[in-house]
Amino acid sequence: MEPNSVDRIVAYRLGIRQMDQTRWWEQEIPIGGPIQKGQLLTYNLTELIKPESYLVRLTPITRYGEGDASERTITYSAPVNPHLREFHCSFEEEALCSFSQDKSDEFDWIRQSGTKEGTTYTPNTGPSSDHTGSSQGFYMFIETSRPRLEGDKARLMSPTFNINTKSVSSSSASKNPTYCFTFYYHMFGKHIGALNIFLRLKGQMLTDTLIWSLTGNQGNYWQQARVNIHPTTTFQVVMEGVRGSGIEGNIAIDDVTIEEGECKDSPSNNLKSFASQPTYYVCLLYVSQSLVLIGWER
Repeated sequence: MEPNSVDRIVAYRLGIRQMDQTRWWEQEIPIGGPIQKGQLLTYNLTELIKPESYLVRLTPITRYGEGDASERTITYSAPVNPHLREFHCSFEEEALCSFSQDKSDEFDWIRQSGTKEGTTYTPNTGPSSDHTGSSQGFYMFIETSRPRLEGDKARLMSPTFNINTKSVSSSSASKNPTYCFTFYYHMFGKHIGALNIFLRLKGQMLTDTLIWSLTGNQGNYWQQARVNIHPTTTFQVVMEGVRGSGIEGNIAIDDVTIEEGECKDSPSNNLKSFASQPTYYVCLLYVSQSLVLIGWER
């Protein structure tokens, strides 16, 4: 946190041990210059065996000796449907098809069926049923009543998928596979904010690229959106609801599908993909076939 208040770190000693073994493997990682406040350092290990777990130990070294070591256990999480061909989620099960809430946003998406008893209901906004018309069917929505504020965001993240490289022929090995991302949305109310869809690529750094967006009141009915996505590596789809200027701004989504191949018969209201620059995030700890380690500052 305050690198100028302590002895300058000249190297880190990295130790790694497979959890079911006693032998440590160690390597010294030199630091080329002073570490700046808030700077994150990365180091890749490419010899890990999945799905084994590892204990990682990182020790800072100064010209006067070693500092306190930090340890962390690294586990391998296999992607859902590792070679994606088709994925569908209608949110009928509480497990949400392995969708997860983003813990860095302001509030969460809520699983709902119709005007479910015991749930806060705001009139003049939101659906009364899922997209099939069933009041018993489930969907996900954002509740924009108090204490929510304008601009608050709720992000729902899909499972992690590996691209299906087998679908790419040898004659077009440089071409990445295309997938059709389809979902239903309901955006009714005079205070509707925005619904944004991001493609999150998971390499050494996380990159979020906006691929679809819609703002404002779209009427009291479900509509379908489709967009072609072209991931180049392991990926997720992030669905972001943004709170508008008031409480009549509930946004709902339902029946999310990802299928191999380009979208066919796209609806007339489908929006084109965005070509905006991706937003970069630093991945703290991420294991696929390589391990990214963060240098802990002193």
